[in-house]
Amino acid sequence: MQIKTNGKSEEFHGGTVLDLLKTKNIEPQMVAVEVNDKVLDRDHLATTHLNEGDHVEFLFYMGGGR
Repeated sequence: MQIKTNGKSEEFHGGTVLDLLKTKNIEPQMVAVEVNDKVLDRDHLATTHLNEGDHVEFLFYMGGGR
């Protein structure tokens, strides 16, 4: 199925948001995830299934500054 991840279309073979994170080697504690303009609670990553046409945004936590 086709989904959009951070604005780019890509093929995803289905599953949950956590499955998508695993395929991209992204640690769940290092990112906030938004699906179709709704920020997901970390507790729902493994239970939120992605569907054809979903828009997923990854917001990465960055250190630094003063």
